[in-house]
Amino acid sequence: MQTKIEKISALSALAINNIQEVSENEVAFLSFREKLSLSNISHSEKMKEWKAARLAIKYALDSISLPYPGFYKDEHGKSHSMDGYGYVSLTHTKGLAAAIFHKDMPVGIDLDFVREKILKLGPKFLDPSEIEFLNNDPLLYTIAWSAKESIYKCQGRKGISLKENILLKPFSIEDKVINGKIRLSDFSDHFYQVKVQVEGEMVLTYTIW
Repeated sequence: MQTKIEKISALSALAINNIQEVSENEVAFLSFREKLSLSNISHSEKMKEWKAARLAIKYALDSISLPYPGFYKDEHGKSHSMDGYGYVSLTHTKGLAAAIFHKDMPVGIDLDFVREKILKLGPKFLDPSEIEFLNNDPLLYTIAWSAKESIYKCQGRKGISLKENILLKPFSIEDKVINGKIRLSDFSDHFYQVKVQVEGEMVLTYTIW
């Protein structure tokens, strides 16, 4: 697919980018610290994914006229801007990388393709109450997985279980926004809204405010 850039508001945007070979000139905008991180990636496919995700951030920031500050990961694996302003989340799957940025609010994003085998994985990440309303539908299962991943990334700390700690309210294929919360943890009663976009076999979800 062509690079997709979506301006969500004056403060937020997302971009989806193809994972492919990228020239050094195309990533000249990277900070010195990021270039060091890149040089330590030995696997060629991981390097492509890393570059594609950073380009997606750059495209998103360009769309809302903000400079690229550089990003680093904390001990939980969550990315932060080096200038301390704004929030970012990254994801990649089967040839695509995506990023979302918000200037004021934490964000989470996930990108997945629908697969039949997700039905077998359901009991590992779904509460029994969620399994009841998902009707053994691979698309609904994928949306549920992706929404939980977006919530997990937004809250930004390890130790949260998709099955035990993140609970989604009932939703259908027609719903463009679904609701969820974190429960039974130190972050209990944190409520989230997740935007859902389905294009063919691709599911994109991201937290909204």
